[in-house]
Amino acid sequence: MTFGEHLEELRSCLFKAIVGLAIGFVFGLMIGGDVVEWIQIPLKNALTAYYEKQSEETVLEKIDQLKADGYQDDIAEIIARKSLLPEEVFVSRVELARKLGIDLQKDVPDTNVADTKVDGTDADTADEDIVAVFLWHKIADDIRVRTTALNAHEAFTIFIKAALLVGAILASPWIFYQIWAFVAAGLYPHEKKYIHFFLPISLGLFLAGAALAFFFVFEPVLNFLFSFNDWLKIDPDPRISEWLGFVLILPLGFGVSFQLPLVMLFLERIGIFDVQAYLTKWRIAILVIFILSMFLTPADPTSMLLMAGPLTILYFGGILLCHFLPRSQSPFDSLDEE
Repeated sequence: MTFGEHLEELRSCLFKAIVGLAIGFVFGLMIGGDVVEWIQIPLKNALTAYYEKQSEETVLEKIDQLKADGYQDDIAEIIARKSLLPEEVFVSRVELARKLGIDLQKDVPDTNVADTKVDGTDADTADEDIVAVFLWHKIADDIRVRTTALNAHEAFTIFIKAALLVGAILASPWIFYQIWAFVAAGLYPHEKKYIHFFLPISLGLFLAGAALAFFFVFEPVLNFLFSFNDWLKIDPDPRISEWLGFVLILPLGFGVSFQLPLVMLFLERIGIFDVQAYLTKWRIAILVIFILSMFLTPADPTSMLLMAGPLTILYFGGILLCHFLPRSQSPFDSLDEE
């Protein structure tokens, strides 16, 4: 094919891929709301763990009486089992007793209320009468574990992006087919049969990388990042738009990077590298993998290591792939040499 014919083939494949994406986007609009809820699960879990830990530390630090009564070992269990978070408030024991109709002098003889009037609005409450108490509420009702939107149109934008994400996932087999169809146009006739082999592997690697990021990478990465919030005493207040961008970028980076074995096989097919070169340069390759992982992930070592580790395994998997699927001699190789 000439250069112009390659451009025409690229235009045709891109158009078909966009049509497939548009159809997937229509289906995504039907479940966009559920997707928005679903993609917030890792963030909500990390925020819940952050505030559970913070609440446990706060309670154990401030409530000496609970420690004295033997509740120290039960605080974490209460928070985890009943999914409750405390809110510290200050109340007057005398005022509380008045509201409840309790006579502190009679019903609680040991209470020191000598300087306190109970039955008047002019009560001169002593400092020791003000006590700190904790009101417990469900974690799900705590506004701190929810994402926020700072403008009126942000929720609508998130819904559209979520629908587009669903459309891209649903249309990914068709999109990958169009990509490989364009690649096949530049292959020899006897090499085009490999498309049926490469396409499902390419799609499977992409989905595996994206699934790894969503189900196994998000939570440790968020816990690592939130540990700095705990260290610096800065409570997180994540925006839904920023989180969705994070959700899109990290799985996309993992999915694309997981194409490494096929890229290695392609480079071996066109004669740039061979199996021996991959084996002798493995140290440099791993260094490059770690550098690329640093750029394809957020600025934290956890996500970088979680990407670089599987990619290192995939690198040696790519070597095995090149070994068991060696490059065949083309009938045109002799003509090229002449």
